Formats: sequence, structure tokens, C-alpha cells
Amino acid sequence: MNLTNLFRIALKALSNNKMRGFLTMLGIIIGVASVITMLALGQGSKKGIQDQISEMGANMIMIQPGADTRGGVRQSASSMETLKMADYESIRNESRFISAISPSVNSAGQLIYGANNTPSTIYGVSAGYLDIRRYSIDDGMMFTEQDIATAAKVCIVGKTVVDDLFPDGENPVGKVVRFNKIPFRIIGVLKSKGYNSMGMDQDNIVLAPYTTIQKRILAITYLQGMTASAIREEYSQAAIEEITDILRRNHKLKDAEEDDFNIRSMEELSSTISSVMDMLTLLLGAIAGISLLVGGIGIMNIMYVSVTERTREIGLRMSIGAKGRDILAQFLIEAILISITGGLLGVLIGGGLSFLIRLLLNFSAVIQPWSVALSFAVCTLTGIFFGWYPAKKAAKLDPIEAIRYE
Repeated sequence: MNLTNLFRIALKALSNNKMRGFLTMLGIIIGVASVITMLALGQGSKKGIQDQISEMGANMIMIQPGADTRGGVRQSASSMETLKMADYESIRNESRFISAISPSVNSAGQLIYGANNTPSTIYGVSAGYLDIRRYSIDDGMMFTEQDIATAAKVCIVGKTVVDDLFPDGENPVGKVVRFNKIPFRIIGVLKSKGYNSMGMDQDNIVLAPYTTIQKRILAITYLQGMTASAIREEYSQAAIEEITDILRRNHKLKDAEEDDFNIRSMEELSSTISSVMDMLTLLLGAIAGISLLVGGIGIMNIMYVSVTERTREIGLRMSIGAKGRDILAQFLIEAILISITGGLLGVLIGGGLSFLIRLLLNFSAVIQPWSVALSFAVCTLTGIFFGWYPAKKAAKLDPIEAIRYE
């Protein structure tokens, strides 16, 4: 019996039991749709986080003091004094893999303008900080090197600070606000960046010359940290190694001594988050894949019922010359048709669900071609695997006993 006839017989058998065939497909449809949707949500979340990190500066490097112990007690990062201005100048002048670097000092307090006030943190930085953190000026201007040299009491503010201090829509540029009783003249407003992937408001920020914060607010000469930017993301590790060598030389650390500073890169954070999201995506896909297993068991059950119901038909076919392999192929084709049709419908439904989630819930969902191919391949293999045993049972029936079966 040729393959065309077998397909025709299989299609006729399925069309005679349309509802049963659809219900059998339902497990496969739900399984494939679930796998595609879950993987799309996982990949979308990963891409969203990577985009957020990229907005913060994918090649950003953070240098913090560390290993400062007094009286046997390790100090907090904000009180450690292992980073000096000389370190900043050495890195700025000597590093080959750094495109920009900024000192960093900060103080939390209350910003006041007239009858309005808001808690915020003022960061002392240099002009290169905007490029490092991917901020841009929306109105006004950035402070200059002259402002840094003279420790000028000027600042630029984020959108959240503007909304809190100037709720009536007044232009903040040129206005004087007080931070812990110290007046600062606003010379610029940052373009809004919104919340990052960690839920932090990137617009609740005040930037001022680092010398101003050091001298007028904190009364310190050391740095609380430094923020740098590698020339490209792939050079982040080379930049970290170079900065480490410069700082160890400046701090006169011996080979056996541990670093008295900590260096972290956004590339490292991005890699860690990507690994975690990949694991979560696989977990979601595995959970959704359970429904494919359930669908396969459904196919096997229905094929068993079909073999039992059509025992006389099988006996008649075999008595007029159909061989065991023809009967095996016939029932196997039925199982494969059920799984492939269910897989195609599942792909369409999974794609539609992903689109609706992205459209209605504004949640990133990215369908990867490999997830569609994987789901479709799995559902086809499921049909073959679970359809083979009932088909083999049908092929082994004795023709005489099959004809006499009631």
C-alpha cells in the first residue's frame, strides 16, 4: 500500500471523529502555545533588563574603596578613605581603555525651595559623568571645569526633583534651592530616564561639582568612589585590570596584600542577570513543556481506543493483503497528523498570546525562532513516540481473530 493511500485513509479516519481528534489535539495545542508564550516572556524580560542596563551605561565601571579596617573593625564603604584624588588623576591620565572617568562623592538630605521640599541625594561628580551614565541636559547647561575648580554652588537636577520642588510648572533654571541649609543655583535640568530595572527612580537626582560636595558639605579630601566608562563594552575587563594595576601601584600594595578597593562593571552585572534570566526561561519552558507530555499521553490513549474500535477493520485490511507495516504506518500517520496539526495551531495561538501580552499589558515578549522550531519538533516527536506503541499493537493483530472481534 503506497504512502498516498495511507495518508488518505488516515485523514478519512480522523474526519470521521472530528471532535475526538480536536480534543486529542487540545493537549498539544495548549502545550506548544504555553512553551512559546513562556519562552517569549522570559526572553522579553531578559531583553528589557539588558536594555535598561544599556541605558545606565553597559560599559560603565564602578570603583569603590574597600578593605579599610580600624581597630579590627571593617569600615563602611562611605567612610573608607582608600581612594584619593591622586588615584583619579592617575587613572584619567594613564588608562588606555577608559574613555571617561568621574570622581564620586554624595550626601543625602533635604532639598528646599520656598514651601516645597523633597528628600534626595546630591552627587558630586565631574562633567564626564553625563556621558558615563548616559544622561543628557534637557534645559540649561552642565557645570564647567571652572565651576569644579572654584567649588561653585551650582547644580543640575532630575525631573522628579523638579516636579517635587516646582509643582506649578515654574522653570527651575536659575532658581536657588537649599540643600541642608547650603544654597545651590540650578543651572540645568536632566532629560527624564524613568525607573531602571531595579525599580530605582533615575530622575530623583541632583548633580554638583565634586569639589563643592567635598568642601562645603562633607568636609573631606578623599573620594567615596569613582565611575568610569570603558571605550567599548568588550574592553571592560581590560580596563578593570589596568585600573587595578594603577591603584595597587599608587597604594604601594605588595603582591601578597589584598586590594583596598573594589571594582565592578555593568558587563559583569549584565552577564549575571542574563544567566539568571536564562535559567528562569528554561524553568518556565520546562513547566509549560509538561503539558506537551500530557498531550502525548492523550494521543496514546485515543490511539489505543481507535485500535480497539477498528479491530475488525484492521482484520479485513490484513485479510485482503495489507501487511503489518502498512497497518503500523497508517496508525502512526494518524498520530503524527494529530500532533503536527495541533503544533501548528499551538504556534499560531502562542504567537497571538505573546502579541496580545505585549500590546495590552505593555510587557516585553520576544518570540525567538528557535523556540518555535523546538516546540514544533518536540510535538512531532511526541506524536511519533506516543503513537508508535498503539500502532505496533494494531500491526501485530491476528487477522482471523481481528475479523471475529466483537
